[in-house]
Amino acid sequence: MNVFSRHLHLIDYADQYTSRKVGSKKEKTLALIKPDAVTKMGSIIEAILDSGFVISKAKMMLLSRTEAMDFYNEHHSKSFFSDLVSFMTSGPIVAMEVVGDEAVSSWRKLLGPTNSSIARSELPQSIRARFGTDGTKNAAHGSDSISSAARELEFFFPSSGGRAPKNTAKFTDCTCCIIKPHAVSEGLTGKILNAILDAGFEISAMQMFSIERANAEEFYEIYKGVVAEFSDMIVELCSGPCIALEIRNAEAPKRFRDFCGPADPEIARHLRPRTLRARFGKNKIKNAVHCTDLPEDAILEVQYFFKILDS
Repeated sequence: MNVFSRHLHLIDYADQYTSRKVGSKKEKTLALIKPDAVTKMGSIIEAILDSGFVISKAKMMLLSRTEAMDFYNEHHSKSFFSDLVSFMTSGPIVAMEVVGDEAVSSWRKLLGPTNSSIARSELPQSIRARFGTDGTKNAAHGSDSISSAARELEFFFPSSGGRAPKNTAKFTDCTCCIIKPHAVSEGLTGKILNAILDAGFEISAMQMFSIERANAEEFYEIYKGVVAEFSDMIVELCSGPCIALEIRNAEAPKRFRDFCGPADPEIARHLRPRTLRARFGKNKIKNAVHCTDLPEDAILEVQYFFKILDS
């Protein structure tokens, strides 16, 4: 939770009454978007948020063969194991920690049956019915129990200094985008990702971060003394989780900056109503997204998130 722009983690309840009322049904589970559905991640994330879940961690990753074999070790003796490992290492995945009431069972219900063909006949609005192909290329994965969720979340988001699968940043022909905390908290992440993908841009890396003030000041340093709203920009970036993206396209810095639109959403709505800030921004500070302004800073900004902060 956020108190006066400070991101705090609740670790326990003060009394049993609070625990019973607030914590009894809350669970964490792993939601994994598989390689076949990464280009549909905006719609899948939108479905997750629309179902009342909170996404507390997210990262686009690339599994090595060893990592995929470790993750699916329980299926090692199955006939489909080799094909499953090959599929899961064929491209990026998106791992998310999803929090909600009875999240383990609720997320699996939203996923639908394992076989996408069966899902289309039995639960046509489910994730696998909408985005899956068959029993392996079925769009997404969900933990099957609370204990499995704990183990699987630790695999992708290690809490004890372990090494997680690497991010997917390429650091070439790219620019940086940050979905700002206000947009994340307002449930706009899926819509913004869809808009970016629909415009023909590639999202080649994605990760959720909670930014400390010192990091925010360092990242925005070029605006200090130049932009009157500098202090307010810092406060907004520190006010809750944000999502950093590596965007790729021919002439990515310029084209994506044009797609974001003017910094002031009111001006954007008058001059460029189809831009991201016109569609999702509220004011000059809460303007939905940050994008790299100068082409020469594009790779540096991507590196700041996906090399420096991710390390």
